[in-house]
Amino acid sequence: MHKDPSYYIQGVLDNNRLMLARTITLVESILTSHQEIAKHVINELLPHTGKAVRLGITGVPGAGKSTFIESFGLWLIEKGHRVAVLAVDPSSSLSRGSILGDKTRMEALARHPSSFIRPSPSGGALGGVARKTRETIIACEAAGYDIILIETVGVGQSEVTVRSMVDFFLLMQIAGAGDELQGIKKGIMELADLVVVNKADGQNIQAAELACRELNNALHYLRHATPGWTTKAITCSATEKTGLPEVWYEIERFVKQGGISGVLEGRRQSQVLQWFESLLTEAVLNRFHSDPRVNQMLPELKSQVGKGEMPVMLAVQKLLDGA
Repeated sequence: MHKDPSYYIQGVLDNNRLMLARTITLVESILTSHQEIAKHVINELLPHTGKAVRLGITGVPGAGKSTFIESFGLWLIEKGHRVAVLAVDPSSSLSRGSILGDKTRMEALARHPSSFIRPSPSGGALGGVARKTRETIIACEAAGYDIILIETVGVGQSEVTVRSMVDFFLLMQIAGAGDELQGIKKGIMELADLVVVNKADGQNIQAAELACRELNNALHYLRHATPGWTTKAITCSATEKTGLPEVWYEIERFVKQGGISGVLEGRRQSQVLQWFESLLTEAVLNRFHSDPRVNQMLPELKSQVGKGEMPVMLAVQKLLDGA
């Protein structure tokens, strides 16, 4: 790993995809030496960011998120945009390994010179996003990508984390998902700025349109995620590339309306404060676990708690008192 921060900074600003990938690898590294360089790099890149549209995309497994992102990304590129996709793969809870297969699923988009796809393991992070997603967004924006798409692992986790990173939150649904998924999507729907019923093609068109009407009826009674904005459901087909202009129309309308009302600026300010809280928590925990007294006490306390010889709350207090 190169030790000169300017090596990464200039490479990103020159819109070099290889250098962007290396910079993100540096940012995602857990090594202390790498993190020190990464902090400097991100600080220098910050003035070159903030103008991209940040879109979060989530949905039930099988909703066709990756297919939609590839079709939508290529459509946006045809309109003159540069698209970065941060596709987060679920990590194994045992090995922490990840398939990282998004470049395979988005082969055509991955090959396009105006796109950048970064598959990253979630590492068990809440919300189905990688630990350093915020910093990765900054690097992509500094490299000139004006549309940032964040594909999450899927519903069922704390998608509030995703909401705290993006301007616009899109929820993908499919017709006939089954009653077992209804309880999952209710909470997520209150976070969404747009619900898209995918796979509205072939013999599934009528079912998709029916699902869309039902979702719009449900959305009518829910609290909307963004003040002054009414969340609605529309249909599309990622495979047949229908409905993509309508999706983009809603996003553009949202950005324009949010810019005029000040909602987007307020959302970005709130996100910066949440980022601050996240980094502060991480720094405090790192400092706590690096304390020699904590490292000395921790194994014995864990053993006592595991054997039932000490209450959990007492063990935590002992650690805090000893740190």
